[in-house]
Amino acid sequence: MKVMVMVKASPSSEAGVMPSETLLAEMGAFNQQLVDAGVMLAGEGLHPSSKGVRVRFSGAGRTVVDGPFAETKELVAGFWMWKVDSMDDAIAWVKRCPNPMLEDSEIEIRPVFEPEDFGEAFTPELREQEERLSR
Repeated sequence: MKVMVMVKASPSSEAGVMPSETLLAEMGAFNQQLVDAGVMLAGEGLHPSSKGVRVRFSGAGRTVVDGPFAETKELVAGFWMWKVDSMDDAIAWVKRCPNPMLEDSEIEIRPVFEPEDFGEAFTPELREQEERLSR
């Protein structure tokens, strides 16, 4: 199964405080373990929300809202995409992760939709299109 592992933002990450050399080394070692195990598909850290925007959709209308965004606990500071055998496997990996923040932090794990999750609505034509796009 594929999962997205999201590192939740913290007051320090939203303030733009950069990780220490020690934390960068620890996270690099952890990422190398993920790669060596064939788990890690992708992973990146994100700039604070003050450097981002949101696009709100309302019917045909689009409105751009500049960051920062107020609810730090709802923001994402970084992510991984992992290929794991199960949610328990993903949880076990996250438990091995160094604390990614200066303060207490939280990591969220969510399964990524697979083609079979969409049932008959995901026609053979749509499957073929998806395969072409994901190459």
